[in-house]
Amino acid sequence: MDLTAIAFHLLAAILLGAALLVVTVRNPVHSVLFLILSFFTGAGLFVLLGAEFLAMLLVVVYVGAVAVLFLFVVMMLDVDFVSLRFGFARYLPIGLVVSGLLLIEMILISGAVAARGAVSVVKNSLVSGVSNTEQIGRVLYTDYIYFFQSAGLVLLVAMIGAIVLTLRHKPGVKRQNIADQTARDRKSGLRVVKVNIGEGVSE
Repeated sequence: MDLTAIAFHLLAAILLGAALLVVTVRNPVHSVLFLILSFFTGAGLFVLLGAEFLAMLLVVVYVGAVAVLFLFVVMMLDVDFVSLRFGFARYLPIGLVVSGLLLIEMILISGAVAARGAVSVVKNSLVSGVSNTEQIGRVLYTDYIYFFQSAGLVLLVAMIGAIVLTLRHKPGVKRQNIADQTARDRKSGLRVVKVNIGEGVSE
């Protein structure tokens, strides 16, 4: 068994274990850490398959989305940041475990790609000379353009729903009123104050 096969089986096992821990652990912070580990491991499998664009997309979009999701959860649950800082030492061991696994995966993937080279997902890419990213773009924006636009609309509705759910109106907070701003005229928006020499302006 070569290095690429060993890396594939090891990453697949880590991915299944991390995905199982995401839904079984009771601590939400641990669940988020295992979810990030799942995303990085899936990206490693894409690299082994030669889909480097999908790997970077998975890391940039989904890991970034996890951070945004965690931010919304903190906003909705009103987490006490003081107690969260005091409990930082409890999350340090699991964070070190996840970081160690990510480091091992990166070393293993780099060694496998350097030794054997990544396998091309699309077989005719070597013949046509078209890159992986360009082929994905051609398929995505031609055959699946309507599904792509529909997914964008669904994400827009989800974003608006998250903003509406987390928006809270508190008394005493200054807010911008567009109607009052556009309805202002010179009499209501301008005040001439005569200041005597050596005296300041008092409200």
